Amino acid sequence: MSKNKNATFVMVATIATAVFLSGCGLFGGGEKKQIDPPQDVSYLEESEVEVEESNGTEMDSEATEEAVELTVPTELYLIDKNGYVVSQTLNLPKTDGVAKQALDHLVVNGPVQDLLPNGFRAVLPADTTMTVNIKEGTAIVDFSNEFGSYNAEDELRILQAVTWTLTQFESIDHVKLQINGKELDSMPVNGTPIREVLSRADGINVNTEGVVDMTNSKAITVYYIGGEPENYYYVPVTKRVENNHPNDIQSIVKELAAGPGYGTGLLSEFQTGVKLIDEPKIEDGMATLDFNESIYGSFEEEKIVSEHVLNTLVLSITEQQGVDRVAVTVNGEADLVTDNGRKLAEPVSRPENVNTGSF
Repeated sequence: MSKNKNATFVMVATIATAVFLSGCGLFGGGEKKQIDPPQDVSYLEESEVEVEESNGTEMDSEATEEAVELTVPTELYLIDKNGYVVSQTLNLPKTDGVAKQALDHLVVNGPVQDLLPNGFRAVLPADTTMTVNIKEGTAIVDFSNEFGSYNAEDELRILQAVTWTLTQFESIDHVKLQINGKELDSMPVNGTPIREVLSRADGINVNTEGVVDMTNSKAITVYYIGGEPENYYYVPVTKRVENNHPNDIQSIVKELAAGPGYGTGLLSEFQTGVKLIDEPKIEDGMATLDFNESIYGSFEEEKIVSEHVLNTLVLSITEQQGVDRVAVTVNGEADLVTDNGRKLAEPVSRPENVNTGSF
């Protein structure tokens, strides 16, 4: 579903997994979703599909196959309790108009209301309607007048949520906004300027703290941990780093090791001493990263890698253009194991959907 734009990561292991932790999750990366017709489908929740049991047996395979065809997993960028724009993957009814349906589910008191995860809220003003036309990779969204009735502090969140929700789809790379047919060059409430087209390159949850010279910096997006124990999810944060930094993958590892910062409400399981001991290698879409033993963190004695460390690394690295999987080694050795006992025998791929409750 999501799209991946940049990449690099580290950890011995070659994992073919898509078993990230979620319930929380990743933000767009990997294969984009097809818009017409939708290609990815999933089971309905139990509340939507009756599971018939007789003497302990589940419904027959025919009924199961039928249920599979009824919904499609869709990433909706919503606002969490700390004000971050975060992807949550929800199963929506299968339809040809998946892009518009996704935006409909960003509207306050709209169809998403009963589906919202705890602590999350929708981003578009109540009663907002819209049309979505897709031409040559650009989604032109024409909102109704209600679009202009949001709170000023949500202005950037709205731009990011709309852009990242739409660009998960295969047919969409850029977004243009209109109100009643008139193209917007600035947002209606707080006047935030809008470029001719919006894209993921504009960033999400942008953090410019510590940046002295914006003109001599570049953007990278890294993932941190949000939420509460037993209900963690992954939050993308776009940071600015100096242009003279060796390469984007090394910059990503450095930012992950530095952590999200005090008072952000986000967490990281990376230790400050984590470093790459060799130049990262990228070949055929795979980034190979060789770390020092600090990657083990509190599991150094057992030589175990935290699932959260692995997940945030893979999500962050696969945001890089042309990277869709990560192989991790430690001091050149690749037989890694995660703290839940999973062996990392293959390169780890970015999951198709982020924050699903299970990667």
